[in-house]
Amino acid sequence: MAINSQAPDISGERQSGQDVRTQNVMACQAIANIVKSSLGPVGLDKMLVDDIGDVTITNDGATILKMVEVEHPAAKVLVELAELQDREVGDGTTSVVIIAGELLKRANDLVRNRIHATSIISGYRLAMREACKYIEEKLAVKVEKLGKDSLVNCAKTSMSSKLIAGDSDFFAHLVVEAVQAVKITNARGEVKYPIKGINILKAHGKSARDSYLLKGYALNTGRAAQGMPLRVSPARIACLDFNLQKTKMQMGVQVLVTDPRELEKIRQREADMTKERIEKVLKAGANVVLTTKGIDDMALKYFVEAGAIAVRRVRKEDLRHVAKTTGATAVSTFADMEGDETFDSSFLGYADEVVEERIADDDVIMIKGTKNSSAVSLILRGANDYMLDEMDRALHDSLCIVKRTLESNTVSICSCSITLS
Repeated sequence: MAINSQAPDISGERQSGQDVRTQNVMACQAIANIVKSSLGPVGLDKMLVDDIGDVTITNDGATILKMVEVEHPAAKVLVELAELQDREVGDGTTSVVIIAGELLKRANDLVRNRIHATSIISGYRLAMREACKYIEEKLAVKVEKLGKDSLVNCAKTSMSSKLIAGDSDFFAHLVVEAVQAVKITNARGEVKYPIKGINILKAHGKSARDSYLLKGYALNTGRAAQGMPLRVSPARIACLDFNLQKTKMQMGVQVLVTDPRELEKIRQREADMTKERIEKVLKAGANVVLTTKGIDDMALKYFVEAGAIAVRRVRKEDLRHVAKTTGATAVSTFADMEGDETFDSSFLGYADEVVEERIADDDVIMIKGTKNSSAVSLILRGANDYMLDEMDRALHDSLCIVKRTLESNTVSICSCSITLS
């Protein structure tokens, strides 16, 4: 049997050598140079315009790189590095990209001096271990020894290069108070700070210093009808993840009717099905109903007559947080195991009061005195969307840093949060 020793034909062009290595390093440096000017207290903001003309003004490294269209595979690695840093730590995205770009530049110089890449990698890893060891032994300080002031300084350091740097002391205290309010202890006895439970609500008008912390959860939506009460106390909350609109038959379903009067009965039955569902919720004791879908306009009168507040088009993420903080169960269907439609009072959540307040031009539902005390909301005030969005990004970074500091229980002498493995 003859053996074909000819190499298989692989389409495409293969490049290797110093030229390709230099191209990869230059592509990474180009990414680092994009964000380099936005680093530090005197860093500059960048105006980014996407394909549809939306404008974003920011100096947040992760946001900048997320909006940059990168095709070079080596440069994409740095973009993914920034995304990972933002996801795992929350801040320092610009710094890690610049450091990585500089390390690659120096490594390329060493390769040109005929030092093997494996030796360079080993050297970098050794330097990393020594740096971490030095920080742990010489620079790390336990949070308990410094008190609340150290947390405030950590938050202020994160804000020093942001739009709100001038009011960093005010916002730093808000951030520390918000993070400490969501403190929980898990089943293993570990203290955690789930900052995803901190709701950030943006409202136009007034100055940034008029922002405040609300002990409770705020929904950026109002009552479904003006006839509903502005305040309900105590509140028994139903969280629904389905429509309360008039039920219609599925596409493709046909009903043969010989008597025109039967057609009106079908329409009436469709309306009655929605009425029966609403009555089940109200009879269970609910006086506040939140749903992620719509509520039929004809059905709103049932809530008005019962003196209940109904809120439609609630974001699913908000519904999950409300259910968690009030002790409610998010219900996606009324059908039980037997196929019957029921709604038990055990599905309800509880709060001291639910009120509708007007902030700027928007109606906001405030859920106060929740069963779980870890529910807090930051109400941000600002001149326009650009300012509010950048404030949101700055507070996100600061919240993440304070969370990491409290969970690692350690800060460095320069007030930067470090994670010790």
